[in-house]
Amino acid sequence: MTKRVGLAIIGITVIAAVFGPWILPADPSVQQLPARLAGPSWAHPFGLDELGRDILARLLVGARISLLVGIAVVSISATVGIAVGSIAGYRGGWLDDGIGRVMDVLLAFPGILLAIALVAALGPSLEHVVLALVSIGWVSYARLVRGQVLKIRELDYVQSARALGAKGSRIVIKHVIPATLSSVVVQATLGMGGAIIAEASLSFLGLGVQPPTPSWGTMLDAGRSHLFDAPHLTLFPGAAIAILVLGFNFAGDALRDSLDQRAT
Repeated sequence: MTKRVGLAIIGITVIAAVFGPWILPADPSVQQLPARLAGPSWAHPFGLDELGRDILARLLVGARISLLVGIAVVSISATVGIAVGSIAGYRGGWLDDGIGRVMDVLLAFPGILLAIALVAALGPSLEHVVLALVSIGWVSYARLVRGQVLKIRELDYVQSARALGAKGSRIVIKHVIPATLSSVVVQATLGMGGAIIAEASLSFLGLGVQPPTPSWGTMLDAGRSHLFDAPHLTLFPGAAIAILVLGFNFAGDALRDSLDQRAT
């Protein structure tokens, strides 16, 4: 049930992000200053913001930003993490120890603080947000893959390939990495929610996507000063973030439960 709910939320969000801005007649950049802060209506189901811009239209464009950042961060982090974790787990020795120390150092600090520091040093932009989140996001995938590889490298079929003279790189690519992908997919699904929250947090602090480009985080920041006279400015962006993250968490939990049942 949770898997269906999660996939439904994700599917609806993707469809809305891709096709919504073309179907919705409202322009997210058009200002209607005389009607600024107007509440929900038939013409504007989610109301207007402080500059008289349609909130629903801006949410749909902002969904593209959130999904883009989530996909980019998870894809790059997973790729780097798989490569690093596979090398560390299969080779072992001093290489494993060195990579382990690097991961321990990165895990010793709160990830969002490191991301804030990196984006503040590089300058606010979407590319720098992705770079900052990738620089800390690969660690969780590397630790997961390393743990899997330590077990997989001792299995009979891997030992047989090694005894037949197969090169270490061939064994890792053809036998080891494919056996870890199911766990990585679960981690990536859950990681999408974390990346979306992190992007919204950085944008909320003014370190992410810059105005006038719509972003759920910047919309929350803009609505802070109107919590009482126009609560819809924060209600709908906050609900969008919560629902989408919940959808990815539902899907990830369902995938993990499914894989656990197959393992048993």
